[in-house]
Amino acid sequence: MTRKIIRQTSLLLGAALLCGNALAENTSFTSALSDGTVYGDFRLRYENVDQDNALQDANALTLRSRLGYKTGNYHGLSGVLEFEDSRAIAGVDDYNDTQGRTPDHSVVADPETTEVDQAFAQYTNAGFSGRIGRQVITLDNQRFVGAVGWRQDRQTFDATRLTYAISDLTLDYAYVTKHNRIFAQGGDQDAKDHLVNASYQSSLGVLTGYAYLLELDNVPDNSLDTYGLRYTGKTDLDGIGVLYELEYATQEADSTGTDADAGYYKALAGVQAAGVTVSLAYEVLGSDDGNYGFSTPLATLHAFNGWADQFLATPNSGLKDLVVTAVGTLAGGKWVLAYHDFSADDDAAGTDDFGSEVDVAYHRGFGQNYSAGIKYAAYMAGDDAAGKVDTNKLWLTLGAKF
Repeated sequence: MTRKIIRQTSLLLGAALLCGNALAENTSFTSALSDGTVYGDFRLRYENVDQDNALQDANALTLRSRLGYKTGNYHGLSGVLEFEDSRAIAGVDDYNDTQGRTPDHSVVADPETTEVDQAFAQYTNAGFSGRIGRQVITLDNQRFVGAVGWRQDRQTFDATRLTYAISDLTLDYAYVTKHNRIFAQGGDQDAKDHLVNASYQSSLGVLTGYAYLLELDNVPDNSLDTYGLRYTGKTDLDGIGVLYELEYATQEADSTGTDADAGYYKALAGVQAAGVTVSLAYEVLGSDDGNYGFSTPLATLHAFNGWADQFLATPNSGLKDLVVTAVGTLAGGKWVLAYHDFSADDDAAGTDDFGSEVDVAYHRGFGQNYSAGIKYAAYMAGDDAAGKVDTNKLWLTLGAKF
């Protein structure tokens, strides 16, 4: 599969660059390639997971290495080829990687893998951008489509993407044929997805409309269609920043054994003063009569509903998340503190209290190329959180890039 991706991308890049000869005879194929940039980054991370169940504690020390090359610009044409490798460091590798490693331990979803992370050809001109191949796609706040960059093997897509920006309006469309998920090649999915996103920037904020029509290939009778509106903005009142966010979406799920409708909404208000931002948000992933919970399978899920990752899949009774967040700076770095209160959207079955969670993190860069961070999540299971247990997670991270 890796050789196939490299071969296809090489052909795309070669065709794109050679076609440019009709535009400029004096620009050669060789110079278009040699004028590019080599880049890379490394992330060493220790993760510990302690759960109040029969599973043994997870201890994972993993190294993610990424190396890429971006060609020079040739009359708007360019390309990227990028490799990614994730390795467990021997001696600190007692964890369930979801792919068969020590299943009697808690999960750390960072399997070992070496793969082509990105491989695409791109054309840009006068506000238009077209990209074909394996690529990162992130839309809005990544609640519906994201890269899952927190995990060592991030999510990418095999897709054709077209973007057009004119004045304050941006139109974005992607046709996705494969999800390259965070579980190495064993978790990849063939797809036939249409991702449509349009946004308008005004003086008061950004209004976005979207339609995400997902369908797995080779899986009969399945679709997940989501339509929504999102509005975000910030204004100043006597030197105090006021943040606001409103979002609503509706979803139709149709697959073998499932024919459901569910809604989603979120409201956020916050203030920013003296270098500290405090916000209150209420997010609801709705339920269809307790039989289906609103789903966001392509999202950067770790960024939502608590870092302990207890609600990566929405319960059938839905999920309400009331969260207070504070963000600020300290000693040249950034700190984050959050408190979540979880409950069911549909409590007809007697399930309501899903528990609570406290999250805290500190991250700092050193110079232009180095960074370090510490992060902790403590989830306290509620009385009605079936299958959930008290969970503590700790991360220590070192990063470098060039």
